[in-house]
Amino acid sequence: MTRSRLAAFSSIGALTLALGITVTGTAHAGEQPSNSQGSNTAQSGGGDGTGIYAAARIQYSGSVAPNSGKGNVTSSDVTWNPPPCWYAPYLGAKDFKKEMSANLEKAANTPGMTGTPGAAISETQRHYEDEYGWTDTPGYKDYNVAKDGEGMFWAGVENPNEPDLLKRGSCTDLPFWVDNGDAPPPQHEEAITPEILAALAYQHMQLPDTKVSLAPEQTTKVNLPTWAWLDKAVFDDVQATAAINAPGFALSATTTAKPVSLRLEPGTPDAETYPASGECAIGADGSIGEPYAKGKADRTPPCGLKYLRSSEDGTFDLQATITWEIAWTGSGGAGGDLPDGTFGNAQAVTVQEIQAVNR
Repeated sequence: MTRSRLAAFSSIGALTLALGITVTGTAHAGEQPSNSQGSNTAQSGGGDGTGIYAAARIQYSGSVAPNSGKGNVTSSDVTWNPPPCWYAPYLGAKDFKKEMSANLEKAANTPGMTGTPGAAISETQRHYEDEYGWTDTPGYKDYNVAKDGEGMFWAGVENPNEPDLLKRGSCTDLPFWVDNGDAPPPQHEEAITPEILAALAYQHMQLPDTKVSLAPEQTTKVNLPTWAWLDKAVFDDVQATAAINAPGFALSATTTAKPVSLRLEPGTPDAETYPASGECAIGADGSIGEPYAKGKADRTPPCGLKYLRSSEDGTFDLQATITWEIAWTGSGGAGGDLPDGTFGNAQAVTVQEIQAVNR
């Protein structure tokens, strides 16, 4: 007997939490990001070597920038975010049967789980045991144990970095079988792809400090042009790779961030920037701006600023933000661009009310 999966979705989809079949995504790698966004918890399971919690084992590498990464890149596109959830390989048939049977029994014995929820439990049990299916979702015989080792059940994975709990838990389809080497059924649009991995690598990418060199350093004077620059040695391209491996399934994506410009925000409206836009482009040699040297006092800095009033007894917070162009490449020759990213730091600048300057 079959019926529309949509007709059953409201009752069966509500069971995902009760059945414990939505996995929290975790980072697992030899080199972990040292930020607060990534999880350092690795999950494992499966007693026969085929039923691993592959969905929870996205591996990240190369995500820490040279010269000590200090923070995560922020997308310059406020409408863009990494996916809140996705579907990925979860368990082999034997381990899935063991896990699912225990969860179904637990859900069935939960107080108050009667009526429609109870019927949904019964339908779910029949779905995996007795080939009960819906129009676009075929059922399984004995949890597909006869095909153990030939594929895996896929399940929803929550992105632990997604703050919206409703979005994080929106991948509510029941676990589905995918044969080794096959693509997941097309109705599961959120199935893991190289592009999703690229977005997750983006989210874990750490970038170096953007503390600029200043002349004069830390303390400057009102109406005195202050030179600002970043040497190429201070920063370089940063890469992060996210990969997932399971029996008969492997995907990876590498996200690369390339610094392209420096933006200066003086920390007060009573200031001017060089150039006027505050955007200092990267030079042909990979540096930004130009170091100050003796004899340049009468020149306008190619990158810098000028304060028009003193900071009195305090300081101004000069914000220096690098814009990074971000692109990715992945399995099967996939690739493309992601939104530009930004990362910056504030540094305190003291401005003194002295008009005359000795040269």
